[in-house]
Amino acid sequence: MKKEIRTAALIGKYQSPDIAGSLLALAAFLKSRSVAVLIEEGTARSIGANGHTIAPYETIGAEADLAIVLGGDGTMLNAARGLAEYGVPLVGVNQGRLGFMTDIARQDMIAGITSLLAAEFCSEQRLLLDVDVLRGGNSKLHTLALNDVVVNKGDIGRMIELEVKVDGEFIYMLRADGIIVATPTGSTAYALSANGPILHPAVPGIALVPLCPHALSNRPITVCDKSVIEITLVAPHDGRVHFDGQLRFDARAGDCVRIARSHHAVTLLHPPGYSYLAMLREKLHWSSSPRN
Repeated sequence: MKKEIRTAALIGKYQSPDIAGSLLALAAFLKSRSVAVLIEEGTARSIGANGHTIAPYETIGAEADLAIVLGGDGTMLNAARGLAEYGVPLVGVNQGRLGFMTDIARQDMIAGITSLLAAEFCSEQRLLLDVDVLRGGNSKLHTLALNDVVVNKGDIGRMIELEVKVDGEFIYMLRADGIIVATPTGSTAYALSANGPILHPAVPGIALVPLCPHALSNRPITVCDKSVIEITLVAPHDGRVHFDGQLRFDARAGDCVRIARSHHAVTLLHPPGYSYLAMLREKLHWSSSPRN
């Protein structure tokens, strides 16, 4: 990353007092390096702003050179959707658990941000999903997802039936608890627990992963990222649609969930030496790297 950082936005996990100390310490450090600081308004309501400028996502999108997210992957997902249309790069300080997208360890925060200000980070683009829930041909909801879109049975204790099409071509009638449509970023989230494939971020694909299908022949499949995926709830089953595990919509029988790659993308910044495969080894506790 070569662009000089003049203004940085700080976004923290809501309702987490543990974040406050780290965030305010980081704000003070940035100001000592002559970097203007914006505190995202939801974060400020939760932990305070301590005299720093409070800003909504619209202001962050217009003024910030980057956004620093303190929290876990959930906090990063929320920030990524909020800033997607503005193209603001994001970097994560992991204060959660696994942290597949938050690369800087909590104890290395100041050293990591120092490297960032010295333009030593590299950038990577991650695809977003553009989602419409259609009812009678009219859009009832439009949103974005970075990880996944999940269509499931909601509260009922039985399977539902879904018609799945890709680029207008009928694929199958799925009787299952539901289906996950995952980006490469989301392939290490819910889809992984449902035996979906791990997709490297450079793979131009979208994974379709059935949830507890009645027919064992309904296997996960990866389709081209240019595909348009349509999932229709077959009567009489209602269901529920989830976006990144954070937003949800109660769908009715006959509703169609249309999913395609968004023209927006998320730019993640990674510290020097970052390796996606090394990250998987660490987070998933695979065998240690070979000795020299």
